[in-house]
Amino acid sequence: MSENKRIVGIVPARGGSKSIPRKNVKLLGGIPLIAYSIEAGLRSKYLDRVIVSTDDPEIAAVAREWGAEVPFMRPAELAGDLATDLPVFEHALRWLEEEGYRCDAVVQLRPTSPFRPPACVDEAVEVLLSGNADSVRGITPSGQNPYKMWRIEDGMMQPLLDSEFAEPYNMPRQELPDTFWQTGHVEVIRTATILEMGSMTGHRIAPYVLDPAYAIDLDNELQWKFAEYVLDHWKLEIVKPNSSTK
Repeated sequence: MSENKRIVGIVPARGGSKSIPRKNVKLLGGIPLIAYSIEAGLRSKYLDRVIVSTDDPEIAAVAREWGAEVPFMRPAELAGDLATDLPVFEHALRWLEEEGYRCDAVVQLRPTSPFRPPACVDEAVEVLLSGNADSVRGITPSGQNPYKMWRIEDGMMQPLLDSEFAEPYNMPRQELPDTFWQTGHVEVIRTATILEMGSMTGHRIAPYVLDPAYAIDLDNELQWKFAEYVLDHWKLEIVKPNSSTK
């Protein structure tokens, strides 16, 4: 735990996954998917609590088995397919305040991004603590540059982005600005950003750049198969729970 700050980890895990049924408790490498994110929080030297927000009793039971707290059940209206992060985190933080626990910042650990470098959480927290950002978000270099992306309007292609360059889609990629996409590995948000600004990011968003090798998000069966392959064949250093203790 930080010497002067209270920081809580929250793992959001609803029960209604459609693309991969029961995804959060599905075994990946013999371990429930959600356990990877719980373990990443438990190993952090800055987090003094790791809490799972879920509407699902089975997920709650698995989360407790792997060391997380589940002090409340998420209301059904915050667990639908279109549920967004902000009300989920407002609910969790308000519940904790009513319990008498007020934190300075929260770390979101999404189960769908299980492959985290060992220092990921602590390094991201340190970015927030060392500056004046409202939040920190994990990002990785984008595989495709958005200056070369398109939308279709009235049957014709239009550049996705307005650009200071003439025809950036015809330029060598080396001459275009570096771009990044956000991953789900780690987000560190000041409590005031959520409860006072009503935002999951605020205006000042600091980057935490991850190696693209870790940028595996599990949203469909093909990605799941790839994650299994990575576990079996890549020597990727990740935070992985110890199944032998369960």
